[in-house]
Amino acid sequence: MADETPAQSRFATPFAGLGARLSASWRSVSQWHRAKWHSSRRFRWANYLVAAILVAWFVLWVAVIRTMPSADKLLTYQPPLPTMVRGNDGEIVSSYARERRVQLRFVDFPEPMINAFLSAEDKTFWTHGGIDYLGFAGAVVDYATKFGSGERARGGSTITQQVAKNILIGDEYSISRKLKEMILARRIEGVLTKQQILELYLNEIPLGRQSFGVQAAARAYFDKDVGDLALHEAAFLAILPKAPERYGRAKFEQTAIERRNWVLNQMVDNGWATRAQASAAQAMPLGLKPRRIENYTADAGYFLEEVRRQLIEKFGEKAEDGPHSVYAGGLWVRTSLDTQLQTAAQNSLRAGLLRYGGGRAWHGPIAHIDLSDGNWQTQLITSNISINYKDWRTGVLLSRSGSSGEVGFADGKTASLIGLPDNIRAGDITALAPVNATTYAVRTVPEVSGGMVVEDPQSGRVLAMQGGFDARLGSFNRATQANRQPGSTIKPFVYATALDNGMTPASMVVDGTFCVYQGAALGEKCFRNFGNEGGSGSHTMRWGLEQSRNLMTVRVANDVGMDKVVRTIKAAGVGDYEPYLSMALGAGDTTVLKMVNAYAALANQGRQHQPTLVDYVQDRNGKVIWRGDNRRCDGCSMAQWDGKPMPRFKPTGRQVIDPRTAYQVVHMLEGVVVRGTAVNLRDLGLPLFGKTGTTSGPTNVWFVGGSPDIIAGVYIGYDQPRSLGGYAQGGRIAAPVFKQLVLETKGRWKDIPFRVPEGVRMVKIDRVSGKRVFGGTPENDVAKASVIWEAFKPDTEPKRTARAGEVSARQAVIDALRKARAARGIAAGAENDAPAEQGFLEEQGGIY
Repeated sequence: MADETPAQSRFATPFAGLGARLSASWRSVSQWHRAKWHSSRRFRWANYLVAAILVAWFVLWVAVIRTMPSADKLLTYQPPLPTMVRGNDGEIVSSYARERRVQLRFVDFPEPMINAFLSAEDKTFWTHGGIDYLGFAGAVVDYATKFGSGERARGGSTITQQVAKNILIGDEYSISRKLKEMILARRIEGVLTKQQILELYLNEIPLGRQSFGVQAAARAYFDKDVGDLALHEAAFLAILPKAPERYGRAKFEQTAIERRNWVLNQMVDNGWATRAQASAAQAMPLGLKPRRIENYTADAGYFLEEVRRQLIEKFGEKAEDGPHSVYAGGLWVRTSLDTQLQTAAQNSLRAGLLRYGGGRAWHGPIAHIDLSDGNWQTQLITSNISINYKDWRTGVLLSRSGSSGEVGFADGKTASLIGLPDNIRAGDITALAPVNATTYAVRTVPEVSGGMVVEDPQSGRVLAMQGGFDARLGSFNRATQANRQPGSTIKPFVYATALDNGMTPASMVVDGTFCVYQGAALGEKCFRNFGNEGGSGSHTMRWGLEQSRNLMTVRVANDVGMDKVVRTIKAAGVGDYEPYLSMALGAGDTTVLKMVNAYAALANQGRQHQPTLVDYVQDRNGKVIWRGDNRRCDGCSMAQWDGKPMPRFKPTGRQVIDPRTAYQVVHMLEGVVVRGTAVNLRDLGLPLFGKTGTTSGPTNVWFVGGSPDIIAGVYIGYDQPRSLGGYAQGGRIAAPVFKQLVLETKGRWKDIPFRVPEGVRMVKIDRVSGKRVFGGTPENDVAKASVIWEAFKPDTEPKRTARAGEVSARQAVIDALRKARAARGIAAGAENDAPAEQGFLEEQGGIY
């Protein structure tokens, strides 16, 4: 082997013989230990004890400490909070919550409330370090005496331990959980102040009635805020942690009073209340309020359920789905809900359904429950069926005797029921109304149903939505989920296609027999007008839309091409249909929301916005995390004006129809209200447009229309489509629903006409023949006027024709122009100017 280098030699020297010295030391210690072990009994027991401690510590670490959460989590702990929903005016309209929770700061808790809980749960809270050892020793003894009996031992937990249990480790009944609780309590005391611990406790403790925290419980049991609670009420809340569901029930009232009075005595013993105060409080009844349902400013169940569905899709439902979940994220949601329009839409649709269904026989129960197991109240509560109409309520028939019986309600009370329908039976849930204090009578919820939507056409914001008689009777939303044939409400888009392809409102179309050959298997199909009416000759396209003539519509669709028609319908968002002529009469399925949004595009000069119900969403801290309108406005937040033009938002939405075409259609649809199938709306005296619809059967009746600022649509029909009866038409059943909406919100409908876009020329025409006229003036009675203003695209207006008296009228205008020129001193050559004046009149097409 080669010689070591100097460096190797220097490194090895200090450690030379180290191994031998350590080995010798170990042998010496080992020999001493064996000798001591054999010679001393105490030494052996000391070794056993040390070994036992090490083994116990190892087992404790593996079974308990290793899996414990960190107490530091409480520093950033965010409790699950419900989502609060606001309307477009900022008022709270609802919440999405499975638990009642309200977070308060420590300074918000009144001192008597704090002292009541400390007296009931942990009177040494301010002095202990997280564990009450005397209380724990008592709990150990109690556990030992009850071991194997199936009874649960008392906890002996301090408030700090309860915080650890409620927030960090759960409520498992086991020794390991208790050990974790104690260790975490010590750690929590080192991380948080006493005030912070108590704040967490009073905000998180479960207190029954789905309430977590004292503020939510104060509302649930007394309908008060914590600052308004009397001493006896605060003492009652303090007894709830032991048995929240027991003490809150009427049948355990005496037990609850005894426990409450014990807490009051403890407060006296601890010096937190005087004997006089406690005695006065002990003399008070519990005074609990019955379970209540949150009442908000708007009854908008269908609208709010659609918002909830969209939020869950976007943010998730539970805490595990993310930090902004609907039921735990504490979101604040601003919606487009207009409470005034929502109430009017609900009233209007209900009135329409009752007008049609009123007086009809009871058609069956809302639902049915099994009475055999005796828990009818629980089943009635969990069915979640109720009604909010006048003084109606829902109940279950418990028994019957002839035409009378007994009915039970969700609060457990019963009453007499009279005038029972023949086919109602025990277990049926139905609508009822009081006859007197102790007697009810059956009421019939209309079997027919429908949906209604109100939208702002300039933004796409949905202002109101009603998807049936009452959302409490079922969550199926007929405004968004019911696919129905729109009938004649689709026709405006057929005519829009024609206007885009060379036709005008004054184009003449034959209202006559129209048949198509469908092949050898199906043969020939001949279309008919509504009610099997035949044709009536040639008419203007305007007249065909105003009177909703099927034969004219299919002829127009056939002439321009159904492939183009279905493209227009698809572009407007109504539906994606096959190019069959029946689609031009509304044979394809769609929803009220889609139809209203399509008509909104017409009213907004062909520009369509996506319909939205949510304006923006904030997290629990107020930060906006989602916004419906994401338009940028560069320069809007400048600290100082730079002298340049004011910044503007860029337009949103997409142009789905030519603006000129959209206005032409709207202008024709104004005629539907003035003298067409929706003439019953004319006396509203507002600039309105719209279209009725009635499908084959008739199974559905429709009306969609509105003003430049508000569009509304409604359909009525059975959920399982069947005939509404031969008299049913959109103008008779659906249009009055729209009319009531307008009448209930008259101040919201402006008397401002639809704005004419660039590139549209308003020309006087003969309403019947469609020919252009020079003389005459459109009459004030537009319903009977023979001369009307009509909208044309440039170079599409009809050639001017002269009727009797028109030539003299034209000459009178020329003479007036000459006199005006003469008055201005332009006398010379006036005769030579006449051709120019006359040419000017010819070029401009008459007086506009």
